[in-house]
Formats: sequence, structure tokens, C-alpha cells
Amino acid sequence: QVQLVESGGGLVQAGGSLRLSCAASGRTLSSYTMGWFRQGPGKEREFVAAIGLSDSSTFYVDSVKGRFTISRDIAKNTVFLQMNSLEPEDTAVYYCAARRSRVILTTASSYDYWGQGTQVTVSS
Repeated sequence: QVQLVESGGGLVQAGGSLRLSCAASGRTLSSYTMGWFRQGPGKEREFVAAIGLSDSSTFYVDSVKGRFTISRDIAKNTVFLQMNSLEPEDTAVYYCAARRSRVILTTASSYDYWGQGTQVTVSS
């Protein structure tokens, strides 16, 4: 069992940056593929980024490529999402998720554990 807790959300102006954190307890994150998803108002939950068991294995949705970076600190058992050049369209609740597999998938149903989410609001 893995417990995930997100933090770092907030209100930021367009063009600004935020760094989300996902702290895990219960199991080491080195055994899980980790993902970030988001759900905007009136929208379905969508994949944002993932990092595999090897930190060189990352994957991003096209809309955030070049702006967002996912990383992992094994010693702190924490995953991060650095978000730069934020746009109003990035406004959403952001969720951290863990998958018991080395294969990176982008569907929410493929992930086994979820955090409670953190709100990100980008003003224009």
C-alpha cells in the first residue's frame, strides 16, 4: 500500500512557475512508475507526465512538453512536477498517482494509488 500526498499548488499569473510535490509513505517510490494527472473544471482527468523506474524514462502530454518537468528524489521518497510558463489552460486539480509496473501508461485506470489532489489556478 502506498499513500500519496500532493502539495505546492496555488494561484499564479500566466507565465509564472510552480513546483508540485508528491510525498509517498508506505513503500519506496523506486518500485513504481509515477504519474501526474490533472482535471480541469468540467473536464475529464487527463494525463500530464510520468516517470518510469529509470529516471531517464519520462513521458509528457504534448501540451506541456518543454514547460513541465517530472523528477524523483528517491532519498526523500518524493516526486516533483516543475511547471514553467504556466497558461490559464493549465488550471486544474493536479493528482499524483503510482503504478505497480515499469511500463509507463497514460490512462488513469492503469494507476493503482492516488493522492487527494492539489489545486493549481493560473490567472491571465
